[in-house]
Amino acid sequence: MAQVRHAVEVPLLLVVLAVSAAVWGFVELAGEVVEGDTTAFDDRILLTLRTPGDLADPIGPHWIEETARDVTGLGGVWILLGIVVVTAGYFLLARRWRVALMVVLANAGGTALTFGLKHGFDRPRPELVPHETVVYTTSFPSGHAMMSAIVYLTLGTMIARVQPTRGLKVYVIGIACLLTLLIGTSRIYLGVHYPTDVLAGWMGGAAWALLCRLLLSRFEARTGKDPGGKA
Repeated sequence: MAQVRHAVEVPLLLVVLAVSAAVWGFVELAGEVVEGDTTAFDDRILLTLRTPGDLADPIGPHWIEETARDVTGLGGVWILLGIVVVTAGYFLLARRWRVALMVVLANAGGTALTFGLKHGFDRPRPELVPHETVVYTTSFPSGHAMMSAIVYLTLGTMIARVQPTRGLKVYVIGIACLLTLLIGTSRIYLGVHYPTDVLAGWMGGAAWALLCRLLLSRFEARTGKDPGGKA
């Protein structure tokens, strides 16, 4: 019994440490942004991604710019909402009520947190380079980066935990991380976010996804039930 408890507590401790590190990183970065200490870094990265002498032209062939627009769409509000609804519907049809509820609550809470932070910091969008896609809200943290981290990482961990082999678990988590990284990077390339906006979004989203995973594990430990099981 002691060995089983130890085996459970070690991963949970690692998750707690990861959440703490992500939150600490977000707070530190936010402080630097508010004080204006990241301006030179942000501007340098944005300029590096533009053709010298023509700031309206992102570096690389035209197809890369089109691909970036396609990728960034995967982090749009309606796309992410659709993914959450479809996933929750799947778990409902599979009679896994608790997982469906966790999917909805985790992503609804993450959405509220994201837009609350954006409203609180109210950072203007970059004006150094032209925007290559339409934007509607403020800049910090990146909503696409944070919400893609929340949705894809949360769903990734929930799907991975029911996979029968380690290889499948790694594959699912790897795809979730890759999508999150590509979406955030596309926002910088398209000139609609500062790099620090995206970094903050990644850290905030990862912290939230890990926190939801921690709560799921604690529920399982307290009740002795599999949250992914049928009601």
